[in-house]
Amino acid sequence: MKILCVADHIDPLVYSPGIKKRFGEVELVLSAGDLPHSYYDFIMSTLNKPLLFVFGNHNLRFMPLYRRGTDYFGRGELPGQTGSSYLPSGAVHMDGRVRKVKSVLVAGLGGSRWYNGGENQFTDFRIALKLGRMIPRLLFNRLRYGRCLDILLTHAPPFGIHDGPDRCHLGFKPLLWFMRAFRPRYLIHGHIHLYSSATGRSSRYHETSVINAYDHVLIDLEV
Repeated sequence: MKILCVADHIDPLVYSPGIKKRFGEVELVLSAGDLPHSYYDFIMSTLNKPLLFVFGNHNLRFMPLYRRGTDYFGRGELPGQTGSSYLPSGAVHMDGRVRKVKSVLVAGLGGSRWYNGGENQFTDFRIALKLGRMIPRLLFNRLRYGRCLDILLTHAPPFGIHDGPDRCHLGFKPLLWFMRAFRPRYLIHGHIHLYSSATGRSSRYHETSVINAYDHVLIDLEV
């Protein structure tokens, strides 16, 4: 299965009239965050494939409309936007959730490390709690499907893998434990911008391929 992964920047190779020719074989789209919903709408409407996403630490305008326990874009009003309503987008919000989509087991974890007290920023402790709440479903997956997870979709990278030295771009340590314990085949993240083709976007940690989805990247997952 070909999967298109995007993050952080509207890629002209994706946002183009040639998207169907270039990515026509894609069966699933994953976004690691910090992209506008209009971009998701374009990708879904042209490729006609499901799109799963997490929020990053920017482009959070629509986050209040994803009610607790609701995957899809909820109808409602944004703060300061009285009288304005928004139709569902169809993109599936994955933060804190585990889902089976087209035979692929995907979990999501949005946000970045706490650095200035802004929205959707977390400490390692809070991230560990969010990961811990996924464990019952992951164990159920192991019993039913013989594996816990195929892809962990995050915004921030793991600590020490593709992360940066500043507090904002430092990765999460609990993700290292998670990969060792539940062995996802891929961890797809964003948050770290790639400005040079010489900068690597793929690393290996135990049994998991860690991939930076900045702009876009294609993965081929055997299911």
